[in-house]
Amino acid sequence: MKLRRGFDPDSSLWDLIADHLRNDREARDWSQEAVGEVIDRTRSLVSRVESGHTRLQARHAAKIDAAWNTGGLYGRLVKFAKSGHDPQWFKAHEEFEAKADEVRIWETSWMPGLFQTPEYARAVFECYGLGAIDELVEVRMRRQALLSRDPWPLIWAYVYQDVIESPVGGPEVMRAQLARLLELADQPNITIRVLPRSVGATVGRDGAFMLMATAKEEQAFTEASAGGRLTEDSADVSSLRVKFARIGDHALPVDASLRLIRETMEMFQ
Repeated sequence: MKLRRGFDPDSSLWDLIADHLRNDREARDWSQEAVGEVIDRTRSLVSRVESGHTRLQARHAAKIDAAWNTGGLYGRLVKFAKSGHDPQWFKAHEEFEAKADEVRIWETSWMPGLFQTPEYARAVFECYGLGAIDELVEVRMRRQALLSRDPWPLIWAYVYQDVIESPVGGPEVMRAQLARLLELADQPNITIRVLPRSVGATVGRDGAFMLMATAKEEQAFTEASAGGRLTEDSADVSSLRVKFARIGDHALPVDASLRLIRETMEMFQ
């Protein structure tokens, strides 16, 4: 079993859960197959949890607690891990995003990071007063390698109208950024739609998120003021999938969205 790169139970509660699960299993002389039978999953899944590549889900924790009579220990640990800050969240987000086959993005404030031009990204980082901006921009641009990967991932992006109208970086930067958006929308694997302000109150206004999926698993990333949270809990992912669909119910059709982007681009002279 190969541990995930950067695996550290001393700094990550998720890694502590994985390490504790393996130690607990071995102390009880249980095989990974036996644990898999308890949670109704494969030995491979148990191995991925113990090596830190996959996080223990709440429903699986409950079954392990019942089988081992732990008094609810794993359920509590998963609950605290989900609610707390994980210092490794962005690294894990990048790694999963790079291999995703499907990506669904909802943005309320900024242009999606995967679509940002270097100048737009720089303006975003500068507004937060961050240091090492050149390095941050470089990292963001490296993430965009996903867009030219072979095979292409399927990407659906919904953005709130404020995202395309806010003059981030000034008129010249915004005009180039919107041109980039239209260029990406020409790709057959990328769908971009705008949620207009005219819809009023609607779901999604409470924050941006991203859903990423491979053939084997799906994760969700939700933004927060001091970072973000990555989850693969099926209940959380399912809830965000429903929210994404409901946002789509009110978003402009593709043609109308692209027309609005072109009209807005002309405003930035």
